[in-house]
Amino acid sequence: MTKTRPDISLFFPVYNDEHTVRVVANRALELLEEVADNYEIIIVNDGSPDSSGAIADQLAVEHDKITAVHHPENKGYGAAMKTGIAASQYDIICMIDGDNEYDVFDLKKMLAVREYYMLVIAFRYKKLYSTKRIFISFIYNSLLRALFKSPFRDISTGIRLIHRGLLDEVELTSNSPFIGAELTLKSMLRGFPVGEVGIQTFPRDFGQGSATSFKNIMGTIGDAWRIRKEIFSDSYDLPEGRTRG
Repeated sequence: MTKTRPDISLFFPVYNDEHTVRVVANRALELLEEVADNYEIIIVNDGSPDSSGAIADQLAVEHDKITAVHHPENKGYGAAMKTGIAASQYDIICMIDGDNEYDVFDLKKMLAVREYYMLVIAFRYKKLYSTKRIFISFIYNSLLRALFKSPFRDISTGIRLIHRGLLDEVELTSNSPFIGAELTLKSMLRGFPVGEVGIQTFPRDFGQGSATSFKNIMGTIGDAWRIRKEIFSDSYDLPEGRTRG
């Protein structure tokens, strides 16, 4: 009999997310009990200065399906994503941001099309953000479409589904939030089918997100420029036995 419910690893990074770690974890448990055969939840504490790490540890004590992984210091969103991927054991890997601006149950849309795509990302057709953040997102996605000849509407949303086989072929090097775009662009160039599903977002009801901080913006610009030079170089991913002299 064909197995209809997959084995799933789901991870989410946290940084200054003490108000939502438990909310996201509980929603993830609820979802995975419904849609997965075997599953695990990995909380990646990226050196958060608040109690996010302590809450993650407490959740790991309460639930045998939850594991907490800690960075001793803040390494960046991309580094946290790579840690989550490395800690995942199953072939279907899901990720979502830990601030609850995306809903875990939107992963059901991605799981529904997992047979057709090696990577599934989301585009936010309704954004409940400040005007400034919406403007930054518009400029960012427009620039990436121009710089990388990319067709994607919203390349770096914080929710995605990844088949492990894709990760064997795509090397991720970014430590900034650009890692989502790096994953999508390199997957596209390798010919892996990339799907997009539409989602809504939810307002952050505490603090301020770090995605548009000066540090993250500068890190994203640096990684975007570096990856563009890599991809458009004369040596990137050439056919075997072929050089460009």
